[in-house]
Amino acid sequence: MISVYALKNEINHEIYVGISNNVDRRIMEHNAGKNRYTKAFRPWSVFYTEDYPDYSTARVKEKNLKSAAGKRFLRRYLLDMSAT
Repeated sequence: MISVYALKNEINHEIYVGISNNVDRRIMEHNAGKNRYTKAFRPWSVFYTEDYPDYSTARVKEKNLKSAAGKRFLRRYLLDMSAT
């Protein structure tokens, strides 16, 4: 199982989208500073995950979420989460 995930931080409200076969391990790596892009804005928390049976299908979704339309979807998703 491959997961597409989205992270958020409270420093600058940045959203990071990634793909992994182990989201828990990956978030620990992000928060440990092992990713050059995310280490400056720690801590990160997962707010969105979606599971896929194979890497190629998950990669298509990851690319979509990294697009402008995908980022708009994730920002709306965050707003809806905070409203409830």
